[in-house]
Amino acid sequence: MSRRRMSAVLAFVSGVALILNSSASSQQPPPPSGARILLLPRKIVSGEHSTLAVLDVNGRLTPGVRVDFSNGDRVTTDATGRALFVAPLNPGVISAALSGRPGRIYTTILSPLEASSPSIEISAAPRVATISDRFELAGRSLCGDADANKVTIAGLPALVLASSPTSLVILPPSELDPGDASVVVTCNKQDSERFVIRFVELTLEANSSPLAPGDHRALTVRVRGTTAKVALEAHNMAPGIAELAGGNPARMSSSGGADNTAQFSMIGKQHGSFVVSIRLLPTQSAPRP
Repeated sequence: MSRRRMSAVLAFVSGVALILNSSASSQQPPPPSGARILLLPRKIVSGEHSTLAVLDVNGRLTPGVRVDFSNGDRVTTDATGRALFVAPLNPGVISAALSGRPGRIYTTILSPLEASSPSIEISAAPRVATISDRFELAGRSLCGDADANKVTIAGLPALVLASSPTSLVILPPSELDPGDASVVVTCNKQDSERFVIRFVELTLEANSSPLAPGDHRALTVRVRGTTAKVALEAHNMAPGIAELAGGNPARMSSSGGADNTAQFSMIGKQHGSFVVSIRLLPTQSAPRP
């Protein structure tokens, strides 16, 4: 897999709005110690290959990270920040975690019969996704080796981060514009039916002056590409520095309409750098033709 720019979350860091991204070809890969996010397909298939991925806090694919499964299996991400593994033979639920870090990600092991299909089927896809963040597809007869899948969005190649015969985690192409886009998945020389996802762009606006203890700061998220309301989730990634009004995470819907916005609020606790990530809440339904 060629290394390319990859956006993960919209974030606000110490008064500067930015998109967190992966290393470009001229940059050094992030160290394993920076690993924070494990991407594991929601469902895997007994005895079949699947691919997981590991990202650092900046959304960069991270090589050399060990992942420990609850059944005792271990894998380490390769130079692309991903790892190919074989699902255990016994159906059921299994979990995995980044070695040495808290938190576990769970996946369900299906029998081959539950996942079989003579052709590629996409059974669930988001109605709305962002142009800069990953999204998931569910289906059958997909490729467990991430690079064996070809996904095009508006005719542009997307990056498959994690995969199994029943699940894909996909990053849209960096050239994608907001609006409706057709998606096609190819595996083993078979194409899925074409379906449509509406892609939106999230931009963040905020006062860039320093935040002092007790200060209230509004963070305005603008949604471009749809006039419909969308559900957003904000995570406070530095809770010792500031408090996110509404809890952590905080959720709200955008206003809808031509000026489609949502506003979150931060309250300063002490001087220092604060980080808030804002993502579209994922929703899955039958794909839209």
